[in-house]
Amino acid sequence: MGPASCGVYGCPAGVCEAVGRWGTVPLDQLAAPASRVARAGVVINHGQAYVAEILATLLTSTPECAALWAPEGRVLREGELLRDADLADALERLGRDGDKPFYEGDIAAAVCARLAEHGGYLQPADLAGYRALEREPARMAYRDREVLTNPPPSAGGILLAYALGLLDRVPSPPSLDAIVAAMAGAQAERTEPFMAGLAEAGFLERFLSAKLGATTHISVLDGEGCACSVTCTNGEGSGVVVPGTGIHVNNVMGEVDLNPFGFHRHPPGTRMPSMMAPSIVMREGEVELVLGSAGSNRIRSALLQTIVGVVDHELGVREAVEAPRVHFEDEVLYLEPGIDLQALRRREGGGLAPESVVPFRSRNLFFGGVQAVERRGERLAGAGDPRRGGVAVLA
Repeated sequence: MGPASCGVYGCPAGVCEAVGRWGTVPLDQLAAPASRVARAGVVINHGQAYVAEILATLLTSTPECAALWAPEGRVLREGELLRDADLADALERLGRDGDKPFYEGDIAAAVCARLAEHGGYLQPADLAGYRALEREPARMAYRDREVLTNPPPSAGGILLAYALGLLDRVPSPPSLDAIVAAMAGAQAERTEPFMAGLAEAGFLERFLSAKLGATTHISVLDGEGCACSVTCTNGEGSGVVVPGTGIHVNNVMGEVDLNPFGFHRHPPGTRMPSMMAPSIVMREGEVELVLGSAGSNRIRSALLQTIVGVVDHELGVREAVEAPRVHFEDEVLYLEPGIDLQALRRREGGGLAPESVVPFRSRNLFFGGVQAVERRGERLAGAGDPRRGGVAVLA
């Protein structure tokens, strides 16, 4: 955490680009409800209180952050009110003036000055040079579907595509052992050459052909088949709240998951990698499933198991999202209640040692937070992940 962990933010530019290209409601009208909520306050629910408790050290690391999250000397608890008038002003400003103030105007200047004052590296030229870029999605055939997901320089989408490609080689539905093996295979590919190659032109095609032969998510699907899958992250946040702007700056430069081989090793001007993998599953040319997740390294395992649930096990979207999950990383298998460990075949070399299995006592936000909507024929359905207080709305 802290100023040295802060990188260029992209959300204002991404929102304005999306609204400008596809929006049907003016930006000021879209921003107004969020601004009202920030000004009036939000009652902290159980899940938010749990996260605040986990991040108490970060949320009280600076006076400005503590003033928001610990106004009485301790982090806010369930049932208490979080208000942020500066954020309300910033949202109104976004709706009125667009993203320019956040990258070239007074808000950008305030952010850079605050970070520089306390040892940060973000410069005005870094913000001024940022652009929201259009990229072709990564496409992966899976069973009789086509999965579209986040392409490089994001790492999450390509690793999800690789895991699906591995599972596509085994009969449907895949066993739990096959799913864990696909997770392990994807994790093993996250090497230094892999991370370095993400920024290279054509890396996605080369990688898949050679191998196969802070965070929130919103998924939307309308009655005409128009779909949107959006993941945004602030990491855990840096703890730096810029006075007068409402901005709690991200900590992407300090995220271990995004910097697995050491901090501040990305060349200047390089887009940071990401585990975010907003995705769409197509069936016979039509959108069937729109999904994405929070959860850092667990994003791809959460999405993998949700897709397998819908496609291979023919579960409804809510059943697939709420089903028990596993996650495999660094030779450790994490599992939720309801997973039959005996279903895992013994692995070569003696199987899973007892110390390499971490069972959870209940469903947990560790395993991601999938938000998904599904269309089957004329029926629309949605699922918000209970692990992170997700909701689904049918309008």
